[in-house]
Amino acid sequence: MSRRRSLGRNSAQRRAMLRNMTTSVLQHGAIETTEPKAKEVRRIVEKMITLGKAGDLSAYRQALAYLTDETVAKKLFDEIAPKYAERQGGYTRVVKTGFRRGDGSSMAIVELV
Repeated sequence: MSRRRSLGRNSAQRRAMLRNMTTSVLQHGAIETTEPKAKEVRRIVEKMITLGKAGDLSAYRQALAYLTDETVAKKLFDEIAPKYAERQGGYTRVVKTGFRRGDGSSMAIVELV
């Protein structure tokens, strides 16, 4: 059985949403979203930071292919990845913040450690 969540979207919409959310986390340092989305985005952000730690041209091109903003990719390789050079994973944290007022879905903040 697959680990991925469908998040109530088809595959193209889900991929676009996760790309945008990943770019936002790397750009702003944290975002607030629903808990299932936060758990999915965390997986991708961890992989992007691992690419940034590699630091070679191939990894840079892979990050550019996924992220929606070139300045965020540059920031990933120049600022974010060097901070985690000694760390062996666990670059993000998901903090539960309660429930949304409108529909009661559980909310969480995804942030860089």
